[in-house]
Amino acid sequence: MPEHTAAADFAALLRELKDRSGLSYGVLAKRLHMSTSTLHRYCNGDAVPADYAPVERLARLCKAHPEELVELHRRWVLADAVRGRKGAAAAETPPEEAGSGTALGQEASGAAPPAEAPSAGAPPAAPADADTEVGTAPTRRRTRTAVLAGIAVAAVAVGVALAVGLPGGGSDGDGDGDGGRHRPVGAAGVTAEGTAPASSSPPSSAAASPSSPAKGTGPARTPAGSAPAGAPSGEGQKSGVPVTVRAEPYAWESPCSQRYLADKPASEMKPPPLEEGAAAWVAAHGAVSSGQQYLRLTVQGTGPETVVVDGLTVRVAGKRAPLAWNDYAMAYPGVGCGGGVQTRAFAVSLDSARPSLTPEPGNEDFPFKVSESDPEVYYLTASVSAYDVDWYLELKWSSGDRSGTLTVDDEGRPFRTSGNKGRPAYEFPIGGDGWVPEGTTKLE
Repeated sequence: MPEHTAAADFAALLRELKDRSGLSYGVLAKRLHMSTSTLHRYCNGDAVPADYAPVERLARLCKAHPEELVELHRRWVLADAVRGRKGAAAAETPPEEAGSGTALGQEASGAAPPAEAPSAGAPPAAPADADTEVGTAPTRRRTRTAVLAGIAVAAVAVGVALAVGLPGGGSDGDGDGDGGRHRPVGAAGVTAEGTAPASSSPPSSAAASPSSPAKGTGPARTPAGSAPAGAPSGEGQKSGVPVTVRAEPYAWESPCSQRYLADKPASEMKPPPLEEGAAAWVAAHGAVSSGQQYLRLTVQGTGPETVVVDGLTVRVAGKRAPLAWNDYAMAYPGVGCGGGVQTRAFAVSLDSARPSLTPEPGNEDFPFKVSESDPEVYYLTASVSAYDVDWYLELKWSSGDRSGTLTVDDEGRPFRTSGNKGRPAYEFPIGGDGWVPEGTTKLE
């Protein structure tokens, strides 16, 4: 889908919801904790949000209907995918086609250029007539090109080193002025159909996306049209895996339903984050989803052909006694909690001997069909009370005479959810300066 069409369609629905709400850009921006100019850019189609969480909050503030929420998410997925392809294409621009005055190393890696290289969007430091002297221009141009090419090679080498040495890889700049792409909180890998990992944990899916951003800032992608590293050889793999999965293991159904266990006293805990900051908050505190975990899975084809998602299987990688940690609620006392049953919603009890997904009431069961222009979004609620469980998912797909299985986990690690019965529980009062035992806050 052309970039302008995908972004315009997404922005059109945002504007429709905003206009219908009767609220001004200023009021909405304040409630969303973003600048008014940023909200203007989203609604005008000048930019696509790097995360879906603020989009969903905006839609709920504007009283969007369930069908509109589903359609808004679909349009955001398409616009975000086009934006990702545009970023990849920009990184491959040859030196002679790069923009004038733009450091090649910066364009390739998304990082700021070294001090001796010209800054992005700024003219070179040399005098205006430096390249006009007879007999010197070609030499100087070649010298500058060689320097910039060297910067690009160094940046790529650093990126490769990070991808090999760090979980989740390096960064993925989106050029949208938000400090780089959101890093992944989930990833999808590939295993041979009908086989299970030999060890107690699923195969590393971080290797499936060499260009995946670092953990904690957004979803990872399997490159479109190419089989990820580790994909099985054989029939159906020559032209690549025709489907990608984006996992968001720290999505919230509502703040009131989300809790985390942490092995730290309340005095060392930071205040509850907004949803888009949940992954970083969890990582900073070594926290684990408490009582239940809410996953948002976005499944999308990599081309126009139809791919059938045959089903999702829950695999348990480990099961232990529940964690004896403190339990922290993300909701501020006195704040109303929204939410509602989403389409394509499923539930699973991790306490079961053989956990399996069950459609929520009123929802259909697998199989479903996806393509590049028609993604699907699945919402999974995994509940547990008696155990601390490591688990992951296997998504089975088929397209024509091809089929396969994608392993969906948390960047090569299992998802982890622990029961919280009997654990000390804490909440963070509005206007307070720290966590207090749950239920002790007096509402005025």
